[in-house]
Amino acid sequence: MRTIRPLLTALACVSPIALSAQNPPKDSSAAKPPATPPKAEQWVSRHSVVIGGKPVSYVATAGTLIVRDSGDAPAASIGYVAYTRQDAKDPAQRPITFAYNGGPGSSSVWLHMGALGPRRVIAADAGTTPPPPFRVVDNSYSLLDRTDLVLIDPVGTGLSHALGQKKDKDFWSVDPDIESVSRFIRQYVTENNRWNSPKYLLGESYGTTRSAGIVDYLQTRENMAFNGVVLVSVALDLEAIFDGPGNERTFPLFVPSFAATSFYHRALPSQPADRDAFLAEVRTWALGPYTTALMQGDALSDAERQVVVAKLHEYTGLSPAYLEKANLRVTESEYTQELLREHRETVGRLDSRYTGISFDPLAKNAEYDPQSASVSAAYTAAFLDYYHRELGVPGERSYVITVERAFESWDWKHRVPGAGTQPMVNTGPDLAHALGYNPGLRVLALNGVYDLATPFLATEYVIAHLALAPALRPHVVMKYYDAGHMMYLNEAALARMKADVAAFIDATARVSAGG
Repeated sequence: MRTIRPLLTALACVSPIALSAQNPPKDSSAAKPPATPPKAEQWVSRHSVVIGGKPVSYVATAGTLIVRDSGDAPAASIGYVAYTRQDAKDPAQRPITFAYNGGPGSSSVWLHMGALGPRRVIAADAGTTPPPPFRVVDNSYSLLDRTDLVLIDPVGTGLSHALGQKKDKDFWSVDPDIESVSRFIRQYVTENNRWNSPKYLLGESYGTTRSAGIVDYLQTRENMAFNGVVLVSVALDLEAIFDGPGNERTFPLFVPSFAATSFYHRALPSQPADRDAFLAEVRTWALGPYTTALMQGDALSDAERQVVVAKLHEYTGLSPAYLEKANLRVTESEYTQELLREHRETVGRLDSRYTGISFDPLAKNAEYDPQSASVSAAYTAAFLDYYHRELGVPGERSYVITVERAFESWDWKHRVPGAGTQPMVNTGPDLAHALGYNPGLRVLALNGVYDLATPFLATEYVIAHLALAPALRPHVVMKYYDAGHMMYLNEAALARMKADVAAFIDATARVSAGG
């Protein structure tokens, strides 16, 4: 955590008698002007976009909402952008989706300008995005034809900040984050008469961690039923994707994503003809013989060790000598640095189809993520231009895209009702409880094959360990895309993502209405 320099205040030494004589005591309450209550703000504009060949007129509202704590005191001003269809016959029953990115410490810019909103930025797919000017186009894949949208920026990001005695860092932990966004949603629903609307959550990455907590929080504490939760690049159980001392679980769960990446870059010793059949084989081996070998630790025999080395070489393309030095355990950051080391290239983390220059070919770990380097400037410039010029938010209002301090100081503990406190968050139990509490709830999980941040086998593992009743297991559906963490960077994947989420909303909204 970064330290904050204390404010230094100069104090004068004055005798009590002199103070009394020169400055008679005053009523302190009368001396202070009353505090101005924080106010919500809105900037409203009207637009039209063509989605699926049909025009959609909508109202865009960029604003802030004052969220109150359990004592009804203002706790935070949370920023958002809402898109509501103008010609809806009954807005109170039209589906509404609350969406956010993850980080933690990220604003909603990426989903906003990449997939959901009515405008999107064109960034290079698996390549380098040229410098500005960047192209921003109408998003014909927006979900606005199916659902109203509310893009939320958690405290510290966007225009969102703490109020009163609170500080931004008070919200930078698992449970306060879940509670503050839940309170925002409840308040937005109330103020905009949306209690009877079919409701959805859509989060990406750590946003999926947040969604699983929010849906259970709102259903059990506020009696707010949800129709569906869309998980984009799933991160429910962080110990399944964060490697650490003594945590052997991550290594098998990453191997199929390594295999897919090596297949894509043609870095395997023998290139398979069928990628999907190859990945099915790797899955089976990773969860079987490889996991068994790792569980043996130092008791693994030399003969068994050589068999594992040979298979890892076959499935990842990493050299036997490197795998031996790594003790059969290769982290994501080591893999992205090592795979194309001889070409002096680093492989992307969020999307391993991307490559970039390796600044230090002797480094053990990747220095940066080429995918982020390729697209971040385009998303930042496109959004800020759109936010201030098209949505009309005054330029003096500074929008925070990401806040690194949030991630650096984040408290990862999570209290699961009835099950104690986890030292590292896993909101899988929250999601399982939400599914059991509301059997009408459905979940759609979207996975990028080339995602090395939240690998698809880790998602399959977490979903398989929700301990759902057999009747509820079909309520969670998985989809896969030939792209990475932000699968919508690939236009073909974006089109499929739109079709999959639209079909999910159509089906679940009809179910809730009895049709």
